[in-house]
Amino acid sequence: MAGNSFGKLFKLTTFGESHGVAIGGIIDGCPAGIHLDFEAIQNEMDRRKPGQSEIVTQRKEPDTVEFLSGVFEGKTTGTPIGFTIHNTNQKSKDYSHIKDVYRPSHADYTYEKKYGVRDYRGGGRSSARETACRVVAGAIAKQMMPDIKIQAFTSSVGNIALEKPYQELDFSKTESNVVRCPDPETAERMISRIKAIRKEGNTIGGTVTCVIQNVPIGLGEPVFDKLHAELGKAMLSINAVKGFEYGSGFEGAKMKGTEHNDLFNDDGSTKTNHSGGIQGGISNGMDIYFKVAFKPVATVIQKQDALDASGNIVEMQGKGRHDPCVVPRAIPIVEAMAALVLADYLLLRKQES
Repeated sequence: MAGNSFGKLFKLTTFGESHGVAIGGIIDGCPAGIHLDFEAIQNEMDRRKPGQSEIVTQRKEPDTVEFLSGVFEGKTTGTPIGFTIHNTNQKSKDYSHIKDVYRPSHADYTYEKKYGVRDYRGGGRSSARETACRVVAGAIAKQMMPDIKIQAFTSSVGNIALEKPYQELDFSKTESNVVRCPDPETAERMISRIKAIRKEGNTIGGTVTCVIQNVPIGLGEPVFDKLHAELGKAMLSINAVKGFEYGSGFEGAKMKGTEHNDLFNDDGSTKTNHSGGIQGGISNGMDIYFKVAFKPVATVIQKQDALDASGNIVEMQGKGRHDPCVVPRAIPIVEAMAALVLADYLLLRKQES
């Protein structure tokens, strides 16, 4: 199976399955001498882990990270950083009913047709549990670049959207509620919506907005390795993501050039930021901001038609522990993937200088 690595110089390779003994990763290219804050790394894991509130899956996993290599006396050594996260609360029997059935809108069918075999217990490598490894690497990447601030938050759940521009938000309030929306009033409405959806045995989608501040000018390349293209690839690699837009995004398509152009100030900054901090594929020093769309979780606790291995349409009902809305737990994953992209580009720029 290919496609288990991300990055060029700061490179993460992950391994393991949702219901295996453990998941883990190897980070290659991390510079030596970085003092790691292990508490901060674990805090990022706690933001992603299941069972943290009543509006997420109730699978209970401590998601404790065990570092195997690349760290000595609290500092990185410059050698590959190996780590594992043990799975401790698998309930594989919850998936026995789909051993020979392909769930709608899951990777079951395509996975088996491609590889000729699949681990039906939680989806194997296609499970979102793999993203825990990304959060570990992203937490280390953040510590490589402490001046750059990466802050993501829930900006919509279903049709409940946070209408305020990010400049008016207090990001310190993002972690003050279980849905991770920095506007308390909107957060309460989102939480109520998710609870109602859960009672129906259904799921709902939403969006995550991410703001990256203090990015130096000059990250990214003007042709295939555009900064926003790599950010898009990073976000679209996250489970359940259906869309990515940066800067003005699709709204920019409705504007005239004279409305959309970001006019300069005499210091090189711009009066507006429709470009989203990136012009010609290269960071321009303004805030980078983008939005990521997540679909409703495909497993619903309602009866639906499915396809079995013999080609018959059969009725099935989802079982097990699943998120009614994946968005609140996706916040640290979005931040982590953004951090991996920026860390890679910072190392590339250093290599070029």
